[in-house]
Amino acid sequence: MQRILVTGAAGFIGQKVSEFLLNDGIEVIGVDNLCETYDVRLKEWRLSQLENQPGFYFRRVDICDSDMLREAFNESTPLDGVIHLAARAGVRQSLENPAAFIQTNITGTMNLLECCRQFEVPKFVLASTSSIYGANAPLPTPETADSSHPLQPYAASKKAAEVLCHSYHHNYGLDVTVFRYFTVYGPAARPDMAMFRFTQWIAEDRPLRLNGDGTQSRGFTYVDDIARGTILGLKPLGYDVINLGGHEELRMLDLIHMMESLLQKKARIVTLPFNQADMRTNLADITRARQALGWEPLVSVQEGVRNLVEWYLRERAWTSLVRTE
Repeated sequence: MQRILVTGAAGFIGQKVSEFLLNDGIEVIGVDNLCETYDVRLKEWRLSQLENQPGFYFRRVDICDSDMLREAFNESTPLDGVIHLAARAGVRQSLENPAAFIQTNITGTMNLLECCRQFEVPKFVLASTSSIYGANAPLPTPETADSSHPLQPYAASKKAAEVLCHSYHHNYGLDVTVFRYFTVYGPAARPDMAMFRFTQWIAEDRPLRLNGDGTQSRGFTYVDDIARGTILGLKPLGYDVINLGGHEELRMLDLIHMMESLLQKKARIVTLPFNQADMRTNLADITRARQALGWEPLVSVQEGVRNLVEWYLRERAWTSLVRTE
């Protein structure tokens, strides 16, 4: 039976990746430190969806602690691969505490790569971000676009993690797939992301704080599609960088109107200045994902947003209390 170690298993994408691996009969060693970078109730809910499933083994470990991490690897060998999804995420937050992003996203990644080398793990999948393409990327953006001018410490830390992965591939033959995710959404998303915030703010009649005029847009990608693509990345590819992104671009104002319709409530929009840490638009060129993985996003924005809103309302007793400030 295959055994995969998933970092950030209680995270938004990590929980779904772990769920899909388990459904495929693959053992999952879930690693997470359950840190309180955002409301931990979300992490606890995600983890509760996995804990009683056969083949899931949880280790509460901080990837920045090399001794704890080495112990987790030692207890889990042999491993067929590592899917590295643990990270400090958030472009705006990285401006406030850049050191934490460097520690987790660079040092934590190096610790994992060292464990893969020491314990002879053949495959490493890294979650990176479309944010590394910066402000002037061509649209839709291919993997060959310039990624040397990130706008925030978060994106810079992810670029550094990619480069570290390449060095371990070059020197030790580690097979690496790097995924640059475009804006991911769905049930149980991070509360600092627009989809969760907008849903909560509209549902609970709270002011909806909109940075800019709402014409900025994203190529949204549903979490199930991202999870499927990530698992496909376990195949041998040598060293490859692949975009995973949505096929439907949506403006913020259109997203708000869609949520208003689903919730049958009017948003109370408060317009704020555009945040210079944000990208005005992003949209993935997924030609490489089609060629290398046979991957296509399947879930439409309309279906995905409906799933998110319905989940929020089902769990409203606690989701309405999640901190989104």
